Amino acid sequence: MSVYLLGLSTILDRSYRLAMDLELRHLRMVCTIAETGSLTKAAASLGLAQAALATQLGRIERGLGGPLFERDRNGARPTPLGELILARARVLLPAVDDLHAEATRLTDAGQAALSFRIGATNGPIMGGLVHRLTTAYPEATVTTQTNWSEEDLADMVFARKLDYALVGACGDATPTPYGVTWRPVSVDAVWILMAEQHPLAGRAEVALGDLSGARWANAPGDGCFIDCFAEACAKAGFTPRQILESDPIGCLDLVLSGAAVLLCQGISRPPPGTVLVPLAGTPLRWRHLLGWHPESPAAIRAPRC
Repeated sequence: MSVYLLGLSTILDRSYRLAMDLELRHLRMVCTIAETGSLTKAAASLGLAQAALATQLGRIERGLGGPLFERDRNGARPTPLGELILARARVLLPAVDDLHAEATRLTDAGQAALSFRIGATNGPIMGGLVHRLTTAYPEATVTTQTNWSEEDLADMVFARKLDYALVGACGDATPTPYGVTWRPVSVDAVWILMAEQHPLAGRAEVALGDLSGARWANAPGDGCFIDCFAEACAKAGFTPRQILESDPIGCLDLVLSGAAVLLCQGISRPPPGTVLVPLAGTPLRWRHLLGWHPESPAAIRAPRC
């Protein structure tokens, strides 16, 4: 394998090195678009909204300095730049998959004790998952890590660097499969977290349109939640004034200062100085999903999670 990869590195000429800032999942997206011949079919194959795939493709093309596909009513055809990237990706991706498989076999052979490696985006049910695993397997070692990107977590599960990924998706969306099996764990209504002194804090519920003048806080992520939020706002008759992105602590600080309101799951105990108010009509829902590699030991233990 090492000799093969060394030879592979000589194939990656100067033109391909323009793509080295891309991640493997981006190359898989490009290959899927080429294989299916259209963004619509590729989005369905990847389990993505077509708009989300188009946005990702636009970012890839901007990073490479030119379009990868010519798109019209008949579908999507690779440009010369697209053909170049596809040729390199079709060599690189199988080689990386082989490398992951060999590394996994070596790692599995050296693991004597049962362990669970869990990666999660920001969400309120990590504690419940850890509790279930440690109860079902008291001898196991459980480790956790956070990553804002559900796609990064999916890649790590597929590469068997993680046993499980715990992610969220809005509405009926499903994370990009990338060879990962996803199972819904729960569905929560999206509520509003606001400061106690906010003028709407005393209401039993608030309509989304009542917050048309608000600034919004949001934690980072690569899913379609912002697009779904913008669509819900459009149905309520307004465009969001401003979205301030920060980590959870920063978002809470923005809420406490009165500078913004925050979209979140209906956690039972809001932080001191804040209140949780449900949105009338539940215009937004958040689904928690657990993912694992279908051929890993984690797949056998998934029903007990």
